Amino acid sequence: MELSAILIAGPTASGKSALAIQLGREHGGVIINADSMQVYQDLNILTARPNGSDLDAVRHELYGTVSASTRYSVGAWISDVSRVLQAIREVRKLPIVVGGTGLYFKALTEGLAAIPDIPSDVQTAWRERQKVEGPESLHAILSERDSAMAAQLQPGDGQRIVRALVVLETTGRSLLEWQREPSEPALLALGRCDARILMPERGRLYARIDRRLEAMIAAGALKEVEKLMAQDLDPSLPAMKALGVPHFIAMLKGEVSREVAIDRAKAQTRQYAKRQMTWFRHQMSGWGVQDI
Repeated sequence: MELSAILIAGPTASGKSALAIQLGREHGGVIINADSMQVYQDLNILTARPNGSDLDAVRHELYGTVSASTRYSVGAWISDVSRVLQAIREVRKLPIVVGGTGLYFKALTEGLAAIPDIPSDVQTAWRERQKVEGPESLHAILSERDSAMAAQLQPGDGQRIVRALVVLETTGRSLLEWQREPSEPALLALGRCDARILMPERGRLYARIDRRLEAMIAAGALKEVEKLMAQDLDPSLPAMKALGVPHFIAMLKGEVSREVAIDRAKAQTRQYAKRQMTWFRHQMSGWGVQDI
């Protein structure tokens, strides 16, 4: 059986990009981004996007292609990745899809739910309500109306909470129900892919997260955040919630000290990595788990 693609998932700082580059060199492949934050052109350092010699060594696609002012979605990614996969097939290269966004991989290999178009006024109303009341308040509302969906989301994940409420209000059905009935076909058959999840030992991963954040700061991550602040963007945008961004914005505004901002950014990233590992183990059956 001819291999359709190599898929590499895993928590942040687990070494996914390094493995993808190694395999890209070995197979003459093309690396495709499946990380919801590395798509933003404004976040190079803070999202650990491949650059320099890595980009010279292997062709990369869908990195830094979207403005921070954009609300990029899994649907937009599927549309973009469909185009990229077609182009790669035409030149007979092996796609190597790598990232930490599990929903991207689920849509890629299981299909995308055909949720009806959502009226913009409904979306705007819930986003404005989130600004005033906070995501935790909206999560409580979702828990009352759709407890199964609420259980799938973190109380602070405002973007996905709003999405779930908007879909429920507009269609009268839970987002979970829509997700169980994908009508858009999967772009890749999991059985024809080398699909692996990198699972580092937690202590080593946390230490690596801390070291990497320190290196990001030394490389100019705070200047990157300053430029993001200068755009005066809606704080509910996905790019404004990237790991570390809210804490460094608070520091640059003088609301917290540098030490506190760094400690909080490290803690946030460790918690996120823990949630990623749990989600991958429970949601991505059929994938090989590679303990490292």
